[in-house]
Amino acid sequence: MLGCQCEMPNGEERQVAIKPVENEGELLQALAIREVVFIEEQHVPESFERDADDSSAYHVLALDGGHAIGTGRLVMLPKAPKNETGQWAQISRMAVLQAYRSAGLGTKLLEALEEQGRSSNAVGITLHAQLSSLDFYKQHGYEAVGAVFQEAGMPHLEMRKMLPA
Repeated sequence: MLGCQCEMPNGEERQVAIKPVENEGELLQALAIREVVFIEEQHVPESFERDADDSSAYHVLALDGGHAIGTGRLVMLPKAPKNETGQWAQISRMAVLQAYRSAGLGTKLLEALEEQGRSSNAVGITLHAQLSSLDFYKQHGYEAVGAVFQEAGMPHLEMRKMLPA
């Protein structure tokens, strides 16, 4: 478990824990956050938001006082992306509840998922970024690959990052 001091949008300092999902109850908390962010706020179809990767993915939760406020997942890919070699992973379903956005939680979730990727011998990580999130991922070393495409009814761009050994 990784703890971090985060300044909430209201200026309050809070101790937030980033931890791996370890049981079905915690996975349900992660899915509940995704339901709020993706299905309710962004109108992503539930049939798209929930997929077969959920059962095998490495999920993390951000917890504030025991309350789940953010999540993300990492999936080890069966083959490297086009023009790449070695073991790769994909980060997806990054979501933070609206009241906790702009507090640095996305960075902490991303760092935890990248660390798991390194621990699993991934040489790189790919993700599909909503265009509104491009700057966030660029700030963390991700580079755009290819053209804009539609996913879940929204424009996305594939981004990749090589992980240091």
